[in-house]
Amino acid sequence: ESNRFKGRLFWMGHNHLEKGRRYKLRITTREVEAEVISIERVIDASTLSDIQDRDFIARDDVAEVTFRTRQPLVMDNHDKNASLGRFVIMDGHHVAGGGIVFGGVYTDRTKIKSSNITWSEAAVTRQHREIRNGHKSAIVWLTGLSGAGKSTIARELERELFNRSMQAYILDGDNVRHGLNSNLGFSPEDREENIRRVAEVARLMADAGSIVVTAFIAPYIADRRRAREIALEGGLDFYLVHINASLETCEARDPKDLYKKARAGEIQDFTGIDAPYEIPENPDLVVNTENQTLSESVAEILEFLRPKLRLDEPEMFAI
Repeated sequence: ESNRFKGRLFWMGHNHLEKGRRYKLRITTREVEAEVISIERVIDASTLSDIQDRDFIARDDVAEVTFRTRQPLVMDNHDKNASLGRFVIMDGHHVAGGGIVFGGVYTDRTKIKSSNITWSEAAVTRQHREIRNGHKSAIVWLTGLSGAGKSTIARELERELFNRSMQAYILDGDNVRHGLNSNLGFSPEDREENIRRVAEVARLMADAGSIVVTAFIAPYIADRRRAREIALEGGLDFYLVHINASLETCEARDPKDLYKKARAGEIQDFTGIDAPYEIPENPDLVVNTENQTLSESVAEILEFLRPKLRLDEPEMFAI
């Protein structure tokens, strides 16, 4: 299940298929709106030449394209499951192209490469740790554009929780990419794996009794949904907090000069410039950093979390 995929497409439309445009896409029994995110490769029908970095596909061309849909779709690579790997593109009311899903690496947590392994249940449970800590554990996932204030808010939130004698720790996007995810870039596939790994680490840390605060752009709805599912599978509380600021505000702040570099073409696949950010549909909390100070933003999150982290008449005991 994903809302983006790579397709190998044969284009028959009278009009060009263009990067950035939206089309109707049919796959199995579903028809959804799909946007052309990128065109990686085109084989020109008239010359049979291989063309890179072209923003359109002409009639009779074959191309490799990445699509993003408004809703998640159930699909598979065509070589694994042909019926779930074929699609049709409509331009207006006419069939204008067709193709196959290929080359995708989709998260499947039931598929584990290691064999002969068994999950080990500890004698000390999360509930034991929560009682010892005096508060519930949770994953507080901050998402938003670069420059919206995620890391700044996460640091201050961690400090406030610590000063209240709570066990809290930040997983920050840049910090994680220095080590655990140093082999990942910023393609859609690498972003997906980046969030999957972070969600798994956050799950382990929350299971150890901590309040885990994550500060990641996490631009895709499907990846954020998957992070929540990973937490829920572990019986953990997961709160998605949208740190909301407009692209114009974030670009004006630009604390790391990233927008400036992206506009100059020095950074590729930068969220908000040449890569999308999908606004959360149903976040647990929205914090607008355009209209309030840092202390006000943190206070709003604390007010939201306080009743959710409270234990019901905890009793200390030994095991």
